[in-house]
Amino acid sequence: MELGPVEYIMIEFPSATAIGDIVPELQKLVASGTVRILDMTFIRKHADGHVEPLEVSQLAGADALRYESLDAEIDDLVNSEDIAIEAAKLSPDSIAAVLVWEDTWATQFAQAMRAAGGRVVDNDRIPHAVVEAAMRASVGTGV
Repeated sequence: MELGPVEYIMIEFPSATAIGDIVPELQKLVASGTVRILDMTFIRKHADGHVEPLEVSQLAGADALRYESLDAEIDDLVNSEDIAIEAAKLSPDSIAAVLVWEDTWATQFAQAMRAAGGRVVDNDRIPHAVVEAAMRASVGTGV
């Protein structure tokens, strides 16, 4: 199966936040063919530091229904070791959505690159705050 680039994202929310509020935008990304969700899981980190991995069906009622509508295609790409590593990054009394998705918008480019014998030797996502700071700095210098 040919795949585009695959990436993961972990989004942390305060424990009391409605984590389902991001689902409409995720649905738009899926419907437009921009991404294909391969796996998703959730991590709750209690105030005492106890970590609880959660499947979609274990979320609160409304949030579970919203995320179930996304219909991830492959399960178990995120394993218990991944959860432990990611949970260490979370604040106490929080919950995180962990999504693994294929960037389907780049599938044809990835296929062409591989067919030409190319390989990705480095790839990273630049944090939003870093880009904003760099753009502010370049505007200030007239570049």
